[in-house]
Amino acid sequence: MPALFAFLASAFARPSLILTLLALAGLVLLLARRRGARWLLLVGVGGQALLLVLPLDRWAALPLEDWYPALSNPPAHVDGIIVLGGAMHLAVSSDRATPGLNERAERMTAFMALARRYPEARLVYTGGTASRDWTESDAARLLFRQFGLEQRVVYEDRSRNTWENALFSRRLLDPRPGETWVLVTSAVHMPRAMAAFRAAGWPGVLADPVAFRTPRRGGLVPGVDISGALALLDEAVHEWIGLLAYRLTGRAQAEPAV
Repeated sequence: MPALFAFLASAFARPSLILTLLALAGLVLLLARRRGARWLLLVGVGGQALLLVLPLDRWAALPLEDWYPALSNPPAHVDGIIVLGGAMHLAVSSDRATPGLNERAERMTAFMALARRYPEARLVYTGGTASRDWTESDAARLLFRQFGLEQRVVYEDRSRNTWENALFSRRLLDPRPGETWVLVTSAVHMPRAMAAFRAAGWPGVLADPVAFRTPRRGGLVPGVDISGALALLDEAVHEWIGLLAYRLTGRAQAEPAV
Protein backbone atom coordinates (compact mmCIF):
# COMPACT_ATOMS: atom_id res chain seq x y z
CA MET A 1 0.00 0.00 0.00
CA PRO A 2 2.77 2.58 0.78
CA ALA A 3 4.39 1.79 -2.58
CA LEU A 4 1.06 2.28 -4.37
CA PHE A 5 0.48 5.57 -2.54
CA ALA A 6 3.97 6.78 -3.45
CA PHE A 7 3.39 5.85 -7.11
CA LEU A 8 0.06 7.70 -7.24
CA ALA A 9 1.49 10.73 -5.45
CA SER A 10 4.40 10.85 -7.89
CA ALA A 11 2.12 10.44 -10.91
CA PHE A 12 -0.27 13.19 -9.91
CA ALA A 13 2.57 15.55 -9.05
CA ARG A 14 3.22 15.74 -12.80
CA PRO A 15 1.51 18.80 -14.32
CA SER A 16 1.64 17.26 -17.81
CA LEU A 17 -0.35 14.23 -16.63
CA ILE A 18 -2.88 16.33 -14.74
CA LEU A 19 -3.48 18.65 -17.70
CA THR A 20 -3.77 15.73 -20.12
CA LEU A 21 -6.28 13.93 -17.88
CA LEU A 22 -8.33 17.10 -17.52
CA ALA A 23 -8.38 17.60 -21.28
CA LEU A 24 -9.38 13.97 -21.92
CA ALA A 25 -12.07 14.11 -19.24
CA GLY A 26 -13.41 17.31 -20.77
CA LEU A 27 -13.47 15.77 -24.24
CA VAL A 28 -15.32 12.66 -23.03
CA LEU A 29 -17.86 14.72 -21.11
CA LEU A 30 -18.28 17.05 -24.08
CA LEU A 31 -19.09 14.10 -26.35
CA ALA A 32 -21.52 12.87 -23.71
CA ARG A 33 -22.99 16.38 -23.46
CA ARG A 34 -22.40 16.65 -19.73
CA ARG A 35 -22.06 19.79 -17.69
CA GLY A 36 -18.61 21.11 -16.89
CA ALA A 37 -17.05 19.55 -19.97
CA ARG A 38 -15.98 22.84 -21.50
CA TRP A 39 -14.35 24.00 -18.28
CA LEU A 40 -12.30 20.83 -17.96
CA LEU A 41 -11.29 21.01 -21.62
CA LEU A 42 -10.39 24.69 -21.23
CA VAL A 43 -8.21 24.07 -18.18
CA GLY A 44 -6.49 21.02 -19.71
CA VAL A 45 -5.76 22.45 -23.14
CA GLY A 46 -5.43 26.03 -21.93
CA GLY A 47 -2.89 25.03 -19.29
CA GLN A 48 -0.65 23.49 -21.93
CA ALA A 49 -1.12 26.42 -24.28
CA LEU A 50 -0.15 28.77 -21.44
CA LEU A 51 3.39 27.49 -21.76
CA LEU A 52 3.55 29.27 -25.13
CA VAL A 53 2.88 32.56 -23.36
CA LEU A 54 4.57 32.16 -19.97
CA PRO A 55 7.81 30.26 -19.26
CA LEU A 56 6.29 28.38 -16.32
CA ASP A 57 8.75 25.53 -16.74
CA ARG A 58 11.76 27.82 -16.45
CA TRP A 59 10.28 29.75 -13.53
CA ALA A 60 10.04 26.45 -11.67
CA ALA A 61 13.44 25.05 -12.72
CA LEU A 62 15.69 28.13 -12.65
CA PRO A 63 15.91 28.51 -8.83
CA LEU A 64 16.82 24.84 -8.51
CA GLU A 65 19.52 25.05 -11.19
CA ASP A 66 20.94 28.26 -9.70
CA TRP A 67 21.09 26.73 -6.19
CA TYR A 68 24.62 25.35 -6.74
CA PRO A 69 27.06 26.81 -9.29
CA ALA A 70 28.96 24.60 -11.68
CA LEU A 71 32.25 23.31 -10.27
CA SER A 72 34.41 25.64 -12.36
CA ASN A 73 37.45 25.44 -10.05
CA PRO A 74 37.82 21.79 -8.97
CA PRO A 75 39.98 21.19 -5.89
CA ALA A 76 43.55 19.96 -6.24
CA HIS A 77 42.75 16.71 -4.44
CA VAL A 78 39.57 14.62 -4.41
CA ASP A 79 39.13 11.42 -2.43
CA GLY A 80 36.10 10.18 -4.27
CA ILE A 81 33.53 10.93 -6.97
CA ILE A 82 29.88 9.87 -6.80
CA VAL A 83 27.47 9.88 -9.73
CA LEU A 84 23.76 9.32 -9.19
CA GLY A 85 21.82 6.94 -11.41
CA GLY A 86 19.09 8.11 -13.72
CA ALA A 87 21.09 8.66 -16.91
CA MET A 88 20.76 5.12 -18.27
CA HIS A 89 17.86 4.04 -20.47
CA LEU A 90 17.36 0.81 -18.57
CA ALA A 91 14.85 -0.91 -20.88
CA VAL A 92 17.04 -0.32 -23.95
CA SER A 93 20.21 -1.36 -22.13
CA SER A 94 18.72 -4.60 -20.85
CA ASP A 95 16.96 -5.60 -24.08
CA ARG A 96 19.86 -4.79 -26.40
CA ALA A 97 22.83 -5.35 -24.05
CA THR A 98 24.20 -1.94 -24.99
CA PRO A 99 24.58 1.19 -22.85
CA GLY A 100 21.56 3.31 -23.73
CA LEU A 101 21.67 6.88 -22.39
CA ASN A 102 18.79 9.30 -21.88
CA GLU A 103 18.52 13.09 -21.60
CA ARG A 104 20.58 13.03 -18.36
CA ALA A 105 23.62 11.57 -20.16
CA GLU A 106 25.83 14.47 -19.08
CA ARG A 107 25.95 12.94 -15.60
CA MET A 108 27.98 10.08 -17.05
CA THR A 109 30.26 12.16 -19.28
CA ALA A 110 31.03 14.57 -16.43
CA PHE A 111 31.73 11.65 -14.09
CA MET A 112 34.16 10.08 -16.56
CA ALA A 113 35.90 13.41 -17.13
CA LEU A 114 36.44 13.76 -13.38
CA ALA A 115 37.69 10.17 -13.23
CA ARG A 116 40.41 11.08 -15.73
CA ARG A 117 41.25 14.27 -13.83
CA TYR A 118 41.61 12.40 -10.53
CA PRO A 119 43.11 8.97 -11.34
CA GLU A 120 43.57 8.10 -7.64
CA ALA A 121 40.01 9.00 -6.58
CA ARG A 122 37.51 6.33 -5.58
CA LEU A 123 34.64 6.13 -8.08
CA VAL A 124 31.07 5.32 -7.12
CA TYR A 125 27.99 4.72 -9.24
CA THR A 126 24.78 4.52 -7.22
CA GLY A 127 21.58 3.28 -8.84
CA GLY A 128 19.33 0.26 -8.53
CA THR A 129 15.72 0.38 -9.81
CA ALA A 130 15.59 -3.02 -11.46
CA SER A 131 13.98 -3.60 -14.86
CA ARG A 132 13.45 -7.34 -15.23
CA ASP A 133 16.78 -8.75 -14.01
CA TRP A 134 18.80 -5.58 -14.68
CA THR A 135 19.65 -2.63 -12.46
CA GLU A 136 20.96 0.77 -13.48
CA SER A 137 24.36 -0.32 -12.20
CA ASP A 138 24.34 -3.23 -14.66
CA ALA A 139 23.65 -0.83 -17.51
CA ALA A 140 26.32 1.60 -16.29
CA ARG A 141 28.91 -1.20 -16.26
CA LEU A 142 28.46 -1.60 -20.02
CA LEU A 143 29.28 2.07 -20.57
CA PHE A 144 32.24 2.19 -18.20
CA ARG A 145 33.63 -0.99 -19.76
CA GLN A 146 33.93 0.81 -23.10
CA PHE A 147 36.07 3.51 -21.46
CA GLY A 148 38.19 1.22 -19.31
CA LEU A 149 36.61 2.32 -16.03
CA GLU A 150 34.56 -0.72 -15.11
CA GLN A 151 37.02 -2.10 -12.56
CA ARG A 152 37.69 1.28 -10.92
CA VAL A 153 34.03 1.91 -10.13
CA VAL A 154 32.26 0.68 -6.99
CA TYR A 155 28.60 -0.08 -7.79
CA GLU A 156 25.77 0.47 -5.33
CA ASP A 157 22.83 -1.35 -6.92
CA ARG A 158 20.08 -1.50 -4.26
CA SER A 159 18.91 2.12 -4.07
CA ARG A 160 15.52 3.13 -5.46
CA ASN A 161 15.57 6.86 -4.74
CA THR A 162 17.86 9.75 -3.83
CA TRP A 163 17.73 9.12 -0.10
CA GLU A 164 18.79 5.50 -0.59
CA ASN A 165 21.53 6.67 -2.98
CA ALA A 166 23.01 8.67 -0.11
CA LEU A 167 22.37 6.15 2.67
CA PHE A 168 23.48 2.96 0.93
CA SER A 169 26.53 4.59 -0.65
CA ARG A 170 27.68 5.87 2.73
CA ARG A 171 27.36 2.41 4.24
CA LEU A 172 29.25 0.92 1.32
CA LEU A 173 32.10 3.46 1.16
CA ASP A 174 32.40 4.57 4.81
CA PRO A 175 33.73 8.07 4.03
CA ARG A 176 35.97 9.62 6.67
CA PRO A 177 35.88 13.14 8.16
CA GLY A 178 38.22 15.42 6.28
CA GLU A 179 37.80 13.61 2.97
CA THR A 180 36.60 15.47 -0.13
CA TRP A 181 33.95 13.86 -2.31
CA VAL A 182 32.38 15.27 -5.47
CA LEU A 183 28.70 14.59 -6.14
CA VAL A 184 27.60 14.56 -9.79
CA THR A 185 23.94 14.82 -10.79
CA SER A 186 21.61 17.01 -12.85
CA ALA A 187 21.47 20.65 -11.78
CA VAL A 188 17.72 20.58 -11.22
CA HIS A 189 18.17 17.56 -8.92
CA MET A 190 21.24 18.78 -7.03
CA PRO A 191 19.49 20.66 -4.16
CA ARG A 192 17.59 17.56 -3.04
CA ALA A 193 20.61 15.32 -3.59
CA MET A 194 22.95 17.50 -1.52
CA ALA A 195 20.38 17.84 1.26
CA ALA A 196 19.95 14.05 1.34
CA PHE A 197 23.70 13.38 1.43
CA ARG A 198 24.12 15.82 4.32
CA ALA A 199 21.27 14.16 6.21
CA ALA A 200 22.81 10.73 5.60
CA GLY A 201 26.02 11.90 7.26
CA TRP A 202 28.33 12.30 4.28
CA PRO A 203 31.30 14.55 5.18
CA GLY A 204 32.91 16.96 2.74
CA VAL A 205 30.64 16.63 -0.31
CA LEU A 206 31.07 19.16 -3.14
CA ALA A 207 28.29 19.71 -5.67
CA ASP A 208 29.08 19.37 -9.37
CA PRO A 209 25.76 20.08 -11.11
CA VAL A 210 25.51 19.15 -14.78
CA ALA A 211 22.87 18.83 -17.51
CA PHE A 212 21.54 22.36 -17.09
CA ARG A 213 18.22 22.99 -18.82
CA THR A 214 17.69 26.72 -18.24
CA PRO A 215 19.97 29.32 -19.88
CA ARG A 216 20.56 32.46 -17.84
CA ARG A 217 20.28 34.78 -20.83
CA GLY A 218 16.82 34.60 -22.28
CA GLY A 219 15.96 31.93 -19.76
CA LEU A 220 12.58 33.47 -18.99
CA VAL A 221 11.44 33.80 -22.59
CA PRO A 222 8.76 31.23 -23.51
CA GLY A 223 9.51 28.83 -26.34
CA VAL A 224 7.47 26.80 -28.79
CA ASP A 225 8.44 23.33 -27.58
CA ILE A 226 5.41 22.47 -25.45
CA SER A 227 6.45 18.85 -24.90
CA GLY A 228 9.90 19.92 -23.73
CA ALA A 229 8.41 22.62 -21.50
CA LEU A 230 6.00 20.13 -19.94
CA ALA A 231 8.84 17.67 -19.32
CA LEU A 232 10.95 20.33 -17.59
CA LEU A 233 7.96 21.53 -15.58
CA ASP A 234 7.27 17.94 -14.48
CA GLU A 235 10.87 17.49 -13.38
CA ALA A 236 11.00 20.80 -11.50
CA VAL A 237 7.70 20.22 -9.70
CA HIS A 238 8.85 16.71 -8.80
CA GLU A 239 12.03 18.13 -7.26
CA TRP A 240 10.25 20.86 -5.27
CA ILE A 241 7.76 18.35 -3.89
CA GLY A 242 10.53 15.84 -3.22
CA LEU A 243 12.63 18.44 -1.39
CA LEU A 244 9.66 19.39 0.79
CA ALA A 245 8.86 15.75 1.51
CA TYR A 246 12.48 15.00 2.41
CA ARG A 247 12.60 17.92 4.82
CA LEU A 248 9.35 16.88 6.49
CA THR A 249 10.62 13.31 6.95
CA GLY A 250 14.12 14.18 8.12
CA ARG A 251 15.80 13.02 4.91
CA ALA A 252 17.12 16.47 4.04
CA GLN A 253 19.50 18.64 6.02
CA ALA A 254 19.85 22.34 5.38
CA GLU A 255 23.21 23.83 4.46
CA PRO A 256 25.27 24.98 7.45
CA ALA A 257 25.36 28.72 8.00
CA VAL A 258 28.49 30.40 6.68
